[in-house]
Amino acid sequence: MLNILIIGSGGREHALAWKIAQSPNCGKLYAMPGNPGIEEITECVKNISIDDNKAIIDFAKNQQIDLVVIGPEAPLVNGLVDDLTAANIKTFGPTKSAAQIEGSKIFAKNLMKKYNIPTATYEIFDNVNKACGYIKAAGAPIVVKADGLAAGKGVIVAQNVDEAINAVFEVMEQKSFGEAGNKIVVEEFMDGEEVSLLAFTDGKTIVPMIASQDHKRVNDGDEGLNTGGMGAYAPAPIMTEEILKAAEEKILKPIISAMSNEGINYKGCLYAGLMIVNGEPKVVEFNARFGDPETQVVLPLLKSDLIDIMLACVDGTLADQKIEWFNDSAVCVVLASGGYPKSYKKNFEIDGISKAKALDTLIFHAGTNKVDGKILTSGGRVLGVVAKAENIKSAVDKAYKGVEVIHFENMHFRKDIAHRALK
Repeated sequence: MLNILIIGSGGREHALAWKIAQSPNCGKLYAMPGNPGIEEITECVKNISIDDNKAIIDFAKNQQIDLVVIGPEAPLVNGLVDDLTAANIKTFGPTKSAAQIEGSKIFAKNLMKKYNIPTATYEIFDNVNKACGYIKAAGAPIVVKADGLAAGKGVIVAQNVDEAINAVFEVMEQKSFGEAGNKIVVEEFMDGEEVSLLAFTDGKTIVPMIASQDHKRVNDGDEGLNTGGMGAYAPAPIMTEEILKAAEEKILKPIISAMSNEGINYKGCLYAGLMIVNGEPKVVEFNARFGDPETQVVLPLLKSDLIDIMLACVDGTLADQKIEWFNDSAVCVVLASGGYPKSYKKNFEIDGISKAKALDTLIFHAGTNKVDGKILTSGGRVLGVVAKAENIKSAVDKAYKGVEVIHFENMHFRKDIAHRALK
């Protein structure tokens, strides 16, 4: 039996805890800091900051932790894997140098260019006037990206030149994403359908998970501001056998091998955000961890033991693992605070979670808090309502039945999750 520590507090970490807890190999499970949903499964450690590498190592040693699983990107970029590994504690996730693939858009784009991995053409700027000059010459639609970490919100898809120039000023001058916007990437707009492909890797072997599709825009019909994700579904029908093979051969294997050539051994979960343009996959972005909310639909479809897979990634034995999946579909509808992704009010009581669970839906907590036994809203994305069924249509119907019985003030959700698959 293995003692396991999960780092993080969102819906992704709740899904990871839920899946890991099902393993017969799971001994004592901890989450740091966790959330009220995770607390129903396991013990939450709230008095240690996930930025405090030394305190995390001390805790892991004291509790005889056999495996640490890191959910969010910030601790990865902060070198937590390096420090835990140096202390002889097995950790699932990429090192600081490997996590640059998410921590720096510029690093990722330059690596793809060097190794001919298909992505949008781009230019890099650290000067506002030069960036604006380039945008005026290039025209729109065009994409502006902050170089550093911006909690999944540092990408602006501008429909016209004025919008793009405003984005440059917001990111570089007004520092809307802080230091992450000191440099920017301006890239061509790729017109196609987006798909998320997560993969397990031990630095040599890379095994794709079931492809999913996230809904980034806040409103129905893919309108409104970009968010961290308003829902997801899997499998995504756009990812045909042929496209998946192309993604493996032209993107996944080459990027792991490119990292290796640069002296970087990438282990953990690699997230490839892909755009399918005329039947060919191109990279929109890479992330150094499980996607959120994609994890909430991918893990319910995983038949194999997640602990075994994670240990194989850490130990370099992934080629020996047989990874199996259920032949089902899963859908996640995110319940968000009204106003998200801009400012929103918190601390509204949430009703109906147990009713929704009684309807055979999984409820993953993303931004909740527990006060005097009551569950309150505490984030932009509050809950993920997830349903698994034999096909997308049934999973959609089942998820929305769960949504119907949950209530909190100013609750906002999209009513068209999986609309592309249903077409």
